[in-house]
Amino acid sequence: MTAGDSFGRLDDDDYPAYTMGRAAEMLGTTQGFLRAIGEARLITPLRSEGGHRRYSRYQLRIAARARELVDQGTPIEAACRIVILEDQLEEAQRINTEYRRAAASADTTTAT
Repeated sequence: MTAGDSFGRLDDDDYPAYTMGRAAEMLGTTQGFLRAIGEARLITPLRSEGGHRRYSRYQLRIAARARELVDQGTPIEAACRIVILEDQLEEAQRINTEYRRAAASADTTTAT
């Protein structure tokens, strides 16, 4: 991969651009917190060729939400479960919206 290829991926929410240290710094948390939410299977960081954890912007948003809940006093395991359920609900709502659009489109097509 060339430097030019890398720049194109900077807009990709799933590109693992951040090291563990940088991710922890951006979230204002510790590397131990990132390890803990990884162990709770909230996020699974990708690994560099050298075996170092790398995080995407999407994973950082998920981690930030978990941190919010932990800061409010929610145990880390419960916070991870809540975030997983919130993410599943958001996905289900997105799929539901797509089905409704498709059904509305089909209804207009058959009505004409």
